[in-house]
Amino acid sequence: MKRIAPGLLGLYLIGSALAAETQTLKLWEGPPPLDRPGDKPEAYLPLDAGMDPDITRLGNVSEPSLTVYHPPAGTRNGACVLICPGGGYSILAMKHEGTQVAEWLNSLGVTAVVLKYRVPAPKGEPAQLRPLLDAQRAMSLIRAHANDWSVDSKRVGALGFSAGGHLAAWLLCEGNRRAQGYPVGTNEPSCRPDFGVLIYPAYLASTEREHEHPVIRSGEKPGPVFLVHAADDQLGPENSLEFFLSLKKAGVPGELHVFQQGGHGFGILPQGKPVNDWPALCAQWLRTQGWLAPR
Repeated sequence: MKRIAPGLLGLYLIGSALAAETQTLKLWEGPPPLDRPGDKPEAYLPLDAGMDPDITRLGNVSEPSLTVYHPPAGTRNGACVLICPGGGYSILAMKHEGTQVAEWLNSLGVTAVVLKYRVPAPKGEPAQLRPLLDAQRAMSLIRAHANDWSVDSKRVGALGFSAGGHLAAWLLCEGNRRAQGYPVGTNEPSCRPDFGVLIYPAYLASTEREHEHPVIRSGEKPGPVFLVHAADDQLGPENSLEFFLSLKKAGVPGELHVFQQGGHGFGILPQGKPVNDWPALCAQWLRTQGWLAPR
């Protein structure tokens, strides 16, 4: 069994890093904070007629975990990205907004971590509360394992799609202020991302705030952020535009790309549209910012 970092003892490893370049860890020792087991088992939902088979939907998640995707040892540059799949805080699109994104990041020499966070929320609870608890724990766990995973603890970012983009925005804005319900008295590494990548983030526009929205605080501003949206997205590019303008007002570096067409939920699927070039643009941005520099 792989050694668990000090301060996070009790977390156990499923599988073996020696047998594969992936490893899956439970996020919490014992029941997660605000734990309320679902009345339905976790399961992938059946595909709708005509749906792309790469669009998978995992529902009823009550046992959060993270899966680490390691690049080949000789290509690792020290950067790491936590991936938050979307799904409207109802399900998780684990493939085209998760595992396939991890494979792309690995091709850049980046260690990728796919977060399986709890959805949906119990009635009356903010949709992002449990996911934020899980995401903050995941960021601390990444840094606790930085040496084991050849990760530079000062180059750890968060990438999210749709509701996962909303979650990543919360993670960026909250910095090291732990969410309500986080275990008190913990001595864990920082949970603040060093940078963010938001792909068609949801629920950030003033007209679409049925969900709570994150606010940039002067005391602990986010790191640089890269944003992508399509003008014909049914949720509206205003979600990215407003967040980008908030970043600019706060003096936080940002880069925003709005494509004429693309809709919502394109993830990393190769559809032959200009919007599908976002990974190349993002890679260029990551290099320019210095996140892909050799360790």
